[in-house]
Amino acid sequence: MYRQLILFSLVIFMACKEAPKQSEIDQLPVVSNMCSNPTKTNQYLNKKSLVQVEKIETSDENSLNFKGMLKIKGGQFIMGANQQAFVAGFPGTRPRPDEIPNNKVAINDFWIDEAEVTNAQFQKFVDATNYKTTAELAIDMEEIMAQLPQGSPAPDKSLLKPGSTVFKYPKQVSNNPNANDWWEFIYGANWKHPLGPDSDLKGKENHPVVHISWYDANAYANWMGKRLPTEAEWEYAARGGAQNEAYPWGNEIQDEKPMANYWQGDFPFENLKMDQHEFTAPVKSFPPNQLGIYDIAGNVWEWCNDWYHADYYNCLQENKEFNNPIGPATSFDPYMPSASQKVMRGGSFLCNASYCSGYRNAARMKSSPDSGLQHTGFRCVRDAQ
Repeated sequence: MYRQLILFSLVIFMACKEAPKQSEIDQLPVVSNMCSNPTKTNQYLNKKSLVQVEKIETSDENSLNFKGMLKIKGGQFIMGANQQAFVAGFPGTRPRPDEIPNNKVAINDFWIDEAEVTNAQFQKFVDATNYKTTAELAIDMEEIMAQLPQGSPAPDKSLLKPGSTVFKYPKQVSNNPNANDWWEFIYGANWKHPLGPDSDLKGKENHPVVHISWYDANAYANWMGKRLPTEAEWEYAARGGAQNEAYPWGNEIQDEKPMANYWQGDFPFENLKMDQHEFTAPVKSFPPNQLGIYDIAGNVWEWCNDWYHADYYNCLQENKEFNNPIGPATSFDPYMPSASQKVMRGGSFLCNASYCSGYRNAARMKSSPDSGLQHTGFRCVRDAQ
């Protein structure tokens, strides 16, 4: 899902795909002894100058900082893929290699946004800080070359104009479509112009903000005196107290009565829109989970604070990090070993059981922190006092 890599045909397929197909999952390289292995690819991220914004800080739980947040009581839960649901035969619940083994994890009390951050909320941040999102800035040549395999040719500088990646229906029906068929990098696409420079946010003030990079989400969270959730906190909140269910609402998908905003139909060719939405939906359009959290499944992918590591769940066991884990120190993806990536959770309006199934509680996705797409947003958390 790299904003930069979308420009290059040599990596566009692996850069933009939402999730590997099962045939590719079965061929996933075995990762071992990576739990404490440093990667040089994090270096360019450490050099990046993040925009500094003044925090709106308070510890008063009756303040505006806590408006629209829910206090989640901590506890223990089983983190990882729902292998029991898969064995029981529920479609779309097959665990992926990076979602196992299961671990019993303890989480402290914390606050979480009851809904994804909206365009209206993000607008207030931009008005107060004059912040420019990653998609509004020209692409940095040094950063793009740091993500590409060694020896890759440099792109033409004319391609490095600001923009982001937008979904498009494939023009030709194919039996083996890939991400190159349904993603298009559009100059001028960003959070204010989600479909391209000729689009706007009129009537979408209460939709989740999209085309948001991890840096953008982190800057907003910092301004609000909040932070991005750890991957463990996110999954704990999504499960809503249930231990072994595949989805926030249970183990079954009923397309005729969707419980979230996801793709119904033949992805990526035909969207039946049984959920009444083609792309994003206004937040709180679907029932919340048992904790009162809305859109924790579907609508948009949500950034977490953690680096992505394909073998992280084995690392948890090896290092016995079961108490409020904050993620691995380094990033590693066997599909893209030269790239550093952050975790995303929750799936989006493009997820379908036949391809992505990203709205499962345990489903993990990853992308470089300077990436933003039409279905990438976030929500915030903060520590309980």
